[in-house]
Parts: sequence; C-alpha cells; structure tokens
Amino acid sequence: MKRINKTIMIILAAGSILASCTKDFEEINTDPNRIESISPGTLLNPIIYEVASFNMDRADVITFDLMQVMLPFPSATGGIHRYEITENTGSSTWNTYYRWLKNIKEMYEASVKAEDPNYQAIALTLNAWVTSNLTDVFGDIPYTEALRGNDQLFFPVFDRQEDIYPQLLSDLETANSLFVTSRAMVYGTEILFANNVSKWKKFCNSLYMRLLLRVSNADPGAMTKLKAMINDPATYPVFTSNAEAAILNLTGVTPLVSPWGRPVDFPTFRAAGKFFVDSLNEMNDPRRAKFLSQARSLTPPNPTIGYKGIPHGYTGSESQFDFTPSNFVQALVTAPMIVPILPYAEVEFIKAEIAWRDGDMPTAQSAYEKGVKAAIEQWGVTMPADYFTNSFAAFDGSLDRIMLQKYYALFFVDFQQWSEYRRTGLPVLPVEAGMQNNGVMPSRLMYPISVRISNPDNYKEAAQRIGGDDINTKVWWDK
Repeated sequence: MKRINKTIMIILAAGSILASCTKDFEEINTDPNRIESISPGTLLNPIIYEVASFNMDRADVITFDLMQVMLPFPSATGGIHRYEITENTGSSTWNTYYRWLKNIKEMYEASVKAEDPNYQAIALTLNAWVTSNLTDVFGDIPYTEALRGNDQLFFPVFDRQEDIYPQLLSDLETANSLFVTSRAMVYGTEILFANNVSKWKKFCNSLYMRLLLRVSNADPGAMTKLKAMINDPATYPVFTSNAEAAILNLTGVTPLVSPWGRPVDFPTFRAAGKFFVDSLNEMNDPRRAKFLSQARSLTPPNPTIGYKGIPHGYTGSESQFDFTPSNFVQALVTAPMIVPILPYAEVEFIKAEIAWRDGDMPTAQSAYEKGVKAAIEQWGVTMPADYFTNSFAAFDGSLDRIMLQKYYALFFVDFQQWSEYRRTGLPVLPVEAGMQNNGVMPSRLMYPISVRISNPDNYKEAAQRIGGDDINTKVWWDK
C-alpha cells in the first residue's frame, strides 16, 4: 500500500512539473527577433534578380544552341546544337521556376494581407512571366494544384496549357486594373524600376502583348485584344523607350553582381554560330563589335579575318575549319552589364507584325524601324544613320524580315527566340548534316525524371493527353 501511495505521489509530482513546464510554452519559446509575417516587398528583389539571372543562363545554355547563336567548340558529336535533348535537359528549368513561383505566391498573399494593390499587381505580373515560360517549355504543367503542399496536395494534376493561358491573360488584365500610379511603393527600393509604378504597369501590359501574340494562332480572340490594347494606350500603357524597358542593370556592387561567378567561363570552348554572324555581316550591323571577337586565320601570322562563325550541327572534327572562329566577348557577362527581361524593341516588333498581318505596311515599317533602333541602342551601340539603306537591313514588306530583327532583339532573353521560332518558323535556320531528330527543331523539353518518379499517375495522364512526353510533341499554341 505504501508503495502504491508513493507511486501516486511521484505521478502527481511529475504532472505538476509538466504542467509548469508547458504553461506559457508558446510565449516562452517565441523568438522576439523573428519576423512572423513578411512584407510583400521583401521578396521582390530576390525574385527579380534570381529569375532574371537564371533566364539569362537558360538563354546561354539552351536557347543559344537551339537557335544557332552560339555552340560548344570543339564539339565532334552530340549536344543541344545538334538537337540532342536528354530526359533531364529541362530539370533545372522545372525546379527553379517552381521554387520562385512559390515565393511569388507568398508575395501575392502578403500583398493581399497588406491591402496593397500595387504589390498585388506586381505579383500577378511576375507569376504570368514565370509561368508562361514554364508552360511554353513543357506544355501542360501542374498549375491550379501546384505549390499547395500546406493543403496536403503533394501530387498535383497537370493543367492543360489551353486552360493555363486564359488564366494568365486574365491575371494580367486584373493586374493592369489594380495598379495605382499615384500610390507609392513603400517596402524599400526595388532593383528593376526603382519603385516606379507606371513602369511596372507598362511591364505588365508589354508582357500581356507578348502572351497574346504567343497564342494568337490558337486563339483568334487574342489578335482582337492586341489591337484593342494598341488603340487604347491610356488604358493599356506599354513600353515606349529603352529607358522604360524591363532591363536589369547589374552594377557589380553587391548584390547586383554578375550571375557568372567566373565570366571567363562564358566564352571558353565556345564559338559564335555561323547563321547569327552571317546575318549581322550582311546588315553591316554595329552590334558585331559589342557581341563578338573577330575570327583569326590559322595560317601564320594568324591575321584577323573579320567576323566568322561555325555552323551548328557540323559533322567531322574542328580540323576542317582553317580559322579560329569568332566568339562572344566576356564583357557581355561582366558587370556592369545588363540582363534583358522584356526589351522595348519586342513591343515594337509585336506592333510591326500586327500591322503586317493587317496589310498596313507603312505602320509595319515604322514599328520595324523603331524596334531595330531600340534593339541596337539597348546595348549601348550607336545606330548608324545609313543603316536602313542596306537592302539586307531595310524593311522589305515580309514577316521574315521582321522576325529576323526580332531574333536579334531577343538576344539573351530566356527562351523567347525559341518560342517565337516555334510560333512562326522564322527566321529560317539552316539544317546541317550532323543534326539529330531528323533535323527538326525540338518543340518542347521532356518532363524531368524526378517528376515521373514523384508524381507518376498524373505524369502518365499528362503525357498520354499531350500525345507523348517527347521533344516533338507540340505545345497547344504551336499546333
């Protein structure tokens, strides 16, 4: 009996101790220095810098190879420039975009909580920017159920691209209506537009134009909306100069440092593409000296021989070339430098194409020439007064000419050259004997292996629906 009473006393004492330990537990264990909620502006600069930097890297690693801008050299076999796309070519794109979409989602939720319409509009714009790139690369992707792990949704379904795009366009319409240009941005100085709400609104609508044109072959209503926007600049202001464009300026002062930790690696074992260089040569384009080194003869004393590139997908060894090819200059990725996100020139080329489709050649030519001038001057290069007297540079009334210059205007802009090629088939790129995939430009990247393993049922359903998880399966707006 004494032993039982003793045991009871011990239990009661332990309970008393536990009760005293757990009293005010949350208060005692709350870090007074920890921020419980974030301001919407806290995430803005990291999102802009990291996504823009990653996009520039993707342009270098994927777009340049596919679009005959630059290629590995020497490169005897294989490689993206020969249309060799592996199962994991898109893994980094998939993982990085979803990571930053999570941050954009948190930014939007914080802006709603703070009742700040400008940051809500910016978050919607950033979401459309990143998501459009993601779906353009892969096609159908998880969207409505993505990033919902907190809701115990760990296996998201894949949304159809034709359902995703209308939502993005609707979000941009909403964002345009949310911006209050008379209201200041109060969460610190952001690195893209220096808190200029009017420029953010113009970015929103310039992106809106990009996405409408992207789907215009699949959605006839997109062209109607585009024309309405152009005819109503008061409601839908867009970029009108390079000074307003979405161009990230990296000064070299932390945190605005070059995404290339070692800029010397950028041109190492690389060569400029023959198509890219030849077209610039034909136009006598002043951007050559900004972008490229001159080729050198292999015959002593190895004189420079002008700008000369190597064909993508070439067969045989590098010994067939009797010159050291032009290469891209290291200064392009050495701060101070620029990271183009959505150039003003792109807006003018969109207007040029719309006017061309309508048969309005004077308007098409005017927009074309504005776009060319902006694309050249964006890189700090002087536009020659006689540039358009060159028959290879002058507007010739064709969509081919518009898209060739747009190709150069989109230099270093994420996947845009590739997306525009898939939409239009322009500019016409040469097909070399060493290219794989029957010389056919890939239409998309395959879903990463990690997605097949972690979300197998929804992956299989999506792959079957789109016609197979293959690089030749066209995305919705490309059909």
